[in-house]
Amino acid sequence: MESYIYPIVIFVGMGLIFGVLLTVISKVFAVETDPRTEQITESLPSANCGACGYAGCADYADAIVNKGAPMNACLPGGAAAAAAIGRIMGVEVAAAEKKIPVVHCSGDCEAMQQKFEFDGVQTCASAKRFYGGTGACMHGCLGLGDCAAVCEQSCISVKNGLAVICTEECISCGRCAKVCPNGLIELRSEKKKVDVRCSSKDMGAAAVKACKNSCIACSKCVKACKFGAIRIVEAHAVIDYDKCVSCGLCAKECPRGCIVNLRKPVVKAETAAAVQKTE
Repeated sequence: MESYIYPIVIFVGMGLIFGVLLTVISKVFAVETDPRTEQITESLPSANCGACGYAGCADYADAIVNKGAPMNACLPGGAAAAAAIGRIMGVEVAAAEKKIPVVHCSGDCEAMQQKFEFDGVQTCASAKRFYGGTGACMHGCLGLGDCAAVCEQSCISVKNGLAVICTEECISCGRCAKVCPNGLIELRSEKKKVDVRCSSKDMGAAAVKACKNSCIACSKCVKACKFGAIRIVEAHAVIDYDKCVSCGLCAKECPRGCIVNLRKPVVKAETAAAVQKTE
């Protein structure tokens, strides 16, 4: 009987000793944390999307308190999160400009030629590995909805083989941009209204053959822009949103219609009154 009791007593004793040692060590080597870090973490939307440039909400909160990170970098949290962080840190914080995702492609099923049918795993990432995808343009939307799958707001859908984003419901987390294999989605300021809806890197005739809506790098948009905001990069037009004033001149000059101007036309008071009178 004693042969069983002694080992049990020894193990229990060792457990108590190690427990006490661990408690003492945890107290001695405890790292004090600023209570503001936890408060800021709780004020964030817990999206952990990385749009702020940090690994997650907790990492971002720590960076604000200890590294001087910008307090308005949380795009999903918007003005509410910026104001809450400002109150915790004791300063006034202006909300960052809202950004919305834009799909730089207009190659839907009607516009883009198809090379073959893909019967593998129905994801954009898988299709991309198989000869660059089913479309004749290897740089266009793959249309299998990887962006829609990662969107927690369900504001992305695939219509006629092309990703379509409902920007009103978007929280600017940027997950869709990160997951797109062809890098077609970009976050831009909500105030900018002109977008190039093509990312083709094919030249001239090859681009036209692959997609009816492709950019042919004719440079008419470049010549039309008075602000130097648009240039040709890798055979397609690219807008510098820091210079763009959304005048829409490039969209008017584009012979392929791959530049769109989302700015609502300004209606003069006289014109509006005339329209109301006729109604």
